[in-house]
Formats: sequence, C-alpha cells, structure tokens
Amino acid sequence: MFVRDALAQTEAPTVGEAPVVTDGPPPPTAEAILVEELETGGFPPLESEFFASQILWLAITFGLLYWVMSKTLVPRLAGIIENRRDRIALDLDAAHRMRADADEAQAAYEQDLAEARERSHKIAQDARDSARADADAERKRNEAELDQKLESAQGRIAEIKAKALADVDTIAEETAQAIITELTRLDVSREEVANAVKAAGAGQEKRDA
Repeated sequence: MFVRDALAQTEAPTVGEAPVVTDGPPPPTAEAILVEELETGGFPPLESEFFASQILWLAITFGLLYWVMSKTLVPRLAGIIENRRDRIALDLDAAHRMRADADEAQAAYEQDLAEARERSHKIAQDARDSARADADAERKRNEAELDQKLESAQGRIAEIKAKALADVDTIAEETAQAIITELTRLDVSREEVANAVKAAGAGQEKRDA
C-alpha cells in the first residue's frame, strides 16, 4: 500500500500526450517514502491493524499443513508404527515359542538324564546281584566239592581203619598163638586164639566206655 502511493506520487500527470510540468522541488522516490514510513510507523507485522489478517492467514496455513500431513505424513507414520507394532508382536511371539521350546528341551533333557541315572543304577545293582549270585554259586559248588571230598576221605579213612583193625586182629591172633605155643608148648588152634583176642578186646571196650 505504501509503495503504491509512493509510485503514484512520482508519476507526472499528463494531459493528452504532453506531460504537465509542475513547479517546485522533485517528488521523493519510493525507497525514500518506504524508509520514512518504516521509521515513523514501525514494523508492519507488529502493527495491531494487521493482526486479523495475520491470524486468518495463520489459520489457513495451519489448516493446509494439517490437511497435507493428515493425507500424506500421518498415514505413512501410522503404517510404519503399525508395522513396527506387528513386528514387535511377532518377535514377542517367536521369543515366547523359543522360550517354550527351550523349557521343553530342558525338561526332556532332565528326564533323559534321570532315566539314564536310573538305568545306570539298575545296571550296577544287577551287576552286584549277579556277582553276588555267582559268588554264592561258586561258594556252594566249592562247599559241595569239599563235602564230597571229605565224604570220600572219610570213606577211605574208614576202609583204612577197618583194614588196619582187621590186620591188628590178625597180627594179635598170630602173635598170641605164637606166644602160647612157645611158652606152653601146646598146640592151640587159631580159632581159640581169635575168640580169646575178641573177648579181650570186648572187655577193653567195656572198660573204656
């Protein structure tokens, strides 16, 4: 507005084709008028008479900016946020599944370890029982062999004893017959001597009893 008035003052009025010459000093230029208005009136955007237009253009600019953002930037941001939310949800689901799989794997490992320990304990117990059974069987077999050998030895001892006793009786009978014949010069039969030796042996056994 100020520039337009200044330019209007600098133009020379014309009548038809010929310029009208005015008397006096030349009119001021537009730059000089603008500087003078700024120095005397202040900065126009800060003048109260321009506040209504400034608020109107501010509202129009804000509305246009809001419309542009709501149509372009906000949907893109909403899509990015939604994708990020979906990705985070998928990652959380995957993490929960992996945690569940890890827990199942740990439980299966602990169960396998417990079963392995139980099997090893059972194998060791079976080995001890088998060794004990083998030792008992070996001991019984050795005892049976010893009993058999002892019985056989006792049988042989009994045979030897019986044979020795028989030989002793025979020797005693022969010795007694020889002594009697030598001392008495009598002819004593072997049967009489045997009866006498048996009677003496029976009497000795009675006295020992």
